[in-house]
Amino acid sequence: MDFVSAPEDALRRDRAVVFASLGLVAAAAWAYTLVLAWTMPGMADGTGGYSHGWTAGHAAATFVMWTAMMAAMMLPASAPMIVMVATINRSRRARGAPYAPTAVFAAGYLAVWSGFSALATLAQWALEKAGVLDAAIAGASPVFAGVVLLGAGLYQMTPLKARCLTQCRSPLGFLTMNWREGLTGAFGSGARHGAFCVGCCWALMMLLFAAGTMNVFAIAALTALVLAERLLPQGERLARAVGIALTLAGLGAIAYGFG
Repeated sequence: MDFVSAPEDALRRDRAVVFASLGLVAAAAWAYTLVLAWTMPGMADGTGGYSHGWTAGHAAATFVMWTAMMAAMMLPASAPMIVMVATINRSRRARGAPYAPTAVFAAGYLAVWSGFSALATLAQWALEKAGVLDAAIAGASPVFAGVVLLGAGLYQMTPLKARCLTQCRSPLGFLTMNWREGLTGAFGSGARHGAFCVGCCWALMMLLFAAGTMNVFAIAALTALVLAERLLPQGERLARAVGIALTLAGLGAIAYGFG
C-alpha cells in the first residue's frame, strides 16, 4: 500500500468528514442509549428480569441495546484509524488508483463489535437466569461485582491486552501490516481492527454487568477510559494502573461480600 504525504488542507478535510460522520453515528447511538437508560428501569418487574421474560423480541431488543452502546463507546476511539484510511483513499482517488470506500472499513469494524454484542446478550441472559443481576441489570451482590472487577483488573495486565492496545494505538503500524485491497479486503481490515479493539476492551465492557448495563455514568467513564488508553502518550501505563486499581477494588468487594 502507499503512504504518501498530503497537503495540510486535505488532511483537515479528511478529519472533518470522518469526525462529522462518526459524530453523527455516535450521537445517534448515544441518544438511543440515553433513551433506554431512561425507560428501561420502568420495564423491570423487580425480580431481576422483565415482566415478559426472555422472548425473541426481548433478546433482539437487548442485542440492539448492546450494539448501540458499543457504537457509542467505541467509534470515538476508532476515529484516528478511520481518518488515516480516509486519507489513504483520498490520495488514491486523486491519482486514479483503485480504492474501497472508507465506510467499508468502518463497517467491518462495527461488524465485529456487533458480534461482541451478540455474545454480551447471551451473557446477560445467562446471568439473569442465574439470578446474579438485579432489576437494574447490575450485580446483585458484592461478591459478583468483585469477581467482575477482579477479572477485568487482571486482564488489564496481561500480554494479550498489551498487544491489542499497541495495535489500537498505532494506526500507521496497524495499516502497514494489515492493509488489504478491494472491498473484501477493506472490510476484512476493518474487522481485524475491530478484533484487536475487542481484545483490548472486552473485559472493561464486562464491568457494565457490575455497575449496570444502563448506568450512564459507568458508560461515560468507560468511554473516557478507552479514549485515554488509545490517545494519551502514557496510555499503556494507564491501562496497567487501572488494572491494579480494579484488582484491588475487586478483592475488596469480594472480602466485603464474605465479611
